[in-house]
Formats: sequence, structure tokens, C-alpha cells
Amino acid sequence: MSSGGAVGYVGAGGDLVSGEAVLLELRLARFPSRALARLVDFAVQGVGLFALAFLLGQVDAFDSDVAAALVLVGYVGIIVGYPLLFESLTRGRTPGKMVMGLRVVREDGGSVRFRHALVRALVGVVEVWATSGCIAIIASLVSSKGKRVGDIFAGTVVVRERVPTTAAPMVQMPPALAGWASGLELSQLPDPVALGARQFLSRAPQLSPAARTSMAHRIASDVSRFVAPPAPPGCPAEAYLAAVLAERRRRELARTVPTAPQYVQPSQYVQPSQYVQPSQPTPPTEPEPSGFAPPS
Repeated sequence: MSSGGAVGYVGAGGDLVSGEAVLLELRLARFPSRALARLVDFAVQGVGLFALAFLLGQVDAFDSDVAAALVLVGYVGIIVGYPLLFESLTRGRTPGKMVMGLRVVREDGGSVRFRHALVRALVGVVEVWATSGCIAIIASLVSSKGKRVGDIFAGTVVVRERVPTTAAPMVQMPPALAGWASGLELSQLPDPVALGARQFLSRAPQLSPAARTSMAHRIASDVSRFVAPPAPPGCPAEAYLAAVLAERRRRELARTVPTAPQYVQPSQYVQPSQYVQPSQPTPPTEPEPSGFAPPS
């Protein structure tokens, strides 16, 4: 977000943004801690390779072709399967990262998924194993976020999860929109667009009334291109954005925290005049639109 009033879509400095577009003060992991974590993982994988070689050396029943196939499968399983399995099942942590208090997350701060772990593991075969880590070391030292090539291709970054974190105030769900928001289709909403909306809401009280109203309408229109169904007629732009982001955050928590609270759905929508506005509202200087239907 620039100082001139425009809302940007990327966090500044070392800040990350969660999948629900909540700015997080997470400290990026740098080369020393990542290198130590990698050494721990190397040790575990080395034990696995040694055990594989030892077991195959004790078995004489296989012909050379079968033995070669087993070696290949075992090697791929240890080199590729090891980080893929751990990062997929533990949401971004290998044994080495657990020891050092690190975690792989998406660039928006959300949990990594199978595809992210797969890209990191496959690229790691070349940049870590084939080159003895030279490419990974150079990339990590050059990158401002300590990324290796696998992180660049996967869209991930490694953070220190043992550092106390603080978050910007969470967007609250307008009670009158809770029922409507529970049925939203949000899977197409890009993280950068959600982040832009989140940054606007956090900064809205600092804007002039005219700029606040104009930006709210523009950003709500951008968000509505990826969200369905459209807003109820007469819904204020800021209330619409707050409802979308709050529902997005609730669903993200529901996937990671089984006991995350659920909103109570009202029996019917209240009138637009009863919508609860975000904190510290500024009276609009122009009429509110009747919903934010996506363009055809």
C-alpha cells in the first residue's frame, strides 16, 4: 500500500500475509538457520540411504535389473519423498525445520499444499543434491527473503515460527451479512486481491471521506469479479468487503482449527440500513451502489 492512498497487493519489508489476508509480523528464516535445518535433514536422509544400501547388500536373490530398480525407487523415495511427505503432512515442516523452529509457508502466509511441496522437492534434486547445494546456497544468499530456487518456483518462503507474532486487527463479520456470506463461492478470489481489500479496510479511517468512498467502491468491484453471489442490494462497499474477508478467514481457520467458531445464520437478511459498518465508519459522500454484481 503506497503512501499516496492507493492500496497495494503485497506486504512491505519482511511482513507476510495469511491466506485470509491478515497481515502477519513473521520473521523470515535466513541462511544460517536454514542451513542448519538442511544439515539435520541431510543426516536423516543419509541414514536412510545407508540403510537402503545395507539391506540391498544383504540380499542376493535379486538379479541386477531388479536390484537397480529397487535402488532407484529407494533413492527417489528418500531424496524426493522425504521432503514431500513431511512438508505435505506437517504443513511445511521437515525434521530439520522442526528442530530449528522453521516452517515453509506460501508467499501469502498460508499453509503449503501438496503441489508446493512437490515443486520444492523436485527442484531440490538439482539445486541441492546434484550440485551439492551450491545453487541453493547462492540463491538463498542473493534473495532478499532467503529463498532458494525451489521456493521461487513453488511460491513459498521459510519463516521462523518460534518468534512471537502480532497481527493487524482482524476484520469482523457484519452480523447482518453472516448468513449471506456463509454461502459465498470464494475459491477464485486471488490472495493479492484479498490482501488489497484487507489493507484498505485497515487504513480506511485514515483516508478522506471522498477517497475512502471511491476506493471502497473500486476495490469492492474488483473483489466481486471473483466472488459469487453478488452483494445484497444496497449493501455498503466496506461492509461487503468485511463480510467477504471475514468469511474467508473463518473457512481458513475451519480447515486448520477443528474447533473454530461458526457463525450463526440469521433467519433472514435485515434491511440495508441495519448493516453493521466496519469500525470507525466515515459517512459516504456519494450514494452506495445496489450490490456489486460481477460484470458479465
